[in-house]
Amino acid sequence: MLFNSPQFFVFFTIVYLLYLNLPHRAQNGLLLVASYVFYGWWDWRFLGLLFFSTTVDFFVARRIAAASDPVRRRRWLLVSLATGLGLLGFFKYYDFFVDSLELGLRGFGVDPAWLHLDLVLPIGISFYTFQSLSYTIDVYRGQLRPSRNFFDLALVVSLFPQLVAGPIERAKSLLPQVVKPRRLTPDGFRDGVYLVAWGLIKKIVIADHCALIVNQVFDDHASYGGAEQLIAVYAFAFQIYCDFSGYTDIARGIAKLMGFELMLNFDLPYFATNPSDFWRRWHISLSTWLRDYLYISLGGNRRGSFLTYRNLMITMVLGGLWHGAKWTMILWGAYHGLLLVAHRLFTEWRSRTGRAPRREPRLLAHLALAALYFQLTSFGWLIFRAESVGQVVDFVRTIATSFALTPRAEELFARLALLTAPLVAFELLQFKANDLLVWLRLRPAWQVASALYLAAASFAYWILFQSALGTAQEFIYFQF
Repeated sequence: MLFNSPQFFVFFTIVYLLYLNLPHRAQNGLLLVASYVFYGWWDWRFLGLLFFSTTVDFFVARRIAAASDPVRRRRWLLVSLATGLGLLGFFKYYDFFVDSLELGLRGFGVDPAWLHLDLVLPIGISFYTFQSLSYTIDVYRGQLRPSRNFFDLALVVSLFPQLVAGPIERAKSLLPQVVKPRRLTPDGFRDGVYLVAWGLIKKIVIADHCALIVNQVFDDHASYGGAEQLIAVYAFAFQIYCDFSGYTDIARGIAKLMGFELMLNFDLPYFATNPSDFWRRWHISLSTWLRDYLYISLGGNRRGSFLTYRNLMITMVLGGLWHGAKWTMILWGAYHGLLLVAHRLFTEWRSRTGRAPRREPRLLAHLALAALYFQLTSFGWLIFRAESVGQVVDFVRTIATSFALTPRAEELFARLALLTAPLVAFELLQFKANDLLVWLRLRPAWQVASALYLAAASFAYWILFQSALGTAQEFIYFQF
């Protein structure tokens, strides 16, 4: 059931009307049932995995809190980690590692094809596994008391707006919102409607139409020159941003309509000027999860420079692997790890030599740096989108050696510019105002004018390209 589908509109309308007329505990019961219906819509068979993970972590957390012996506490935590990561690893990575093993064994005349299981990846398993694990880890660290009510924790893990593609909420933030009655306010309703509308525009108008350019070139890249391929890489940078941040906006908006406050997951990431800044702005719920539960657990930056760089690389490589069981994802994670290491080395060098800047760069200088860093980010997106490492090499070779502004390249660029120029202008306004909800503060005349423009642009693209899009398009991060 997609946020951008008629089925979800009907589903949410029914749930919301019932929700508004129920007391607090009944609201929670309704949301739990609705969340399991929402998840089971894709494949009811995987509801058992969701329920099993929640059950294990509910009882493990209580055992951790009751144990006074540190050894016992660690053992119970290992039960949670082994269960959650074991299920994730089996469904997401088993066939990948079998494929890799098969390549190695074929050189010795062995064909282990019988090991393949062709497993179906349960949707959202990467998200709800990390969310559930953060609960037991926080209980183990003494940062959260275990839930006394199984159904409260079940709702925390399965709350449908963020269940299948985040944000990856922490139980210490979401559990109190489940336990206590929620207040519905006019401002919350206004902000929620705005976020849902803006998220749908980013997904349906920008991301889905950027995807037409991306798929056109990546599916037959040998037929295109360097300029067309570079435009497709930029188109994917905007596609994945608008697709994923659009999902997050919709999720946060739906949650606000029901009185929940989900964490911010994107904060104008293409205005980042360095890799550290980028990961403070992109997929914030994942980057902070990896920082708090992996990087710091490895030692963080507390054991000298070499181990700090090692920890950064391990964290980013595993972060890449979290995104998918492909060598390109591992390469993408390693690439961002190298960027972080290089930036840290450069920052330390400037600090030692007294060359660190004394103030933030002015707006134009900041935008220039952001534009430069966007090139590095886009190369990462090429790795992310490519079907193989060989395709990455082909793109780089063609862009470097066969770059020409052909009529086809000009047509693709015009389509991309028409899609993204309004987005860039609006995000520049958000950046200058340091306010992601700045549109709500504009004068009514500007609100009406911009809304009419977006409506007209959306309709125009729908007329021009709807036949190519067909039905509602899935969100990219559903596959992770």
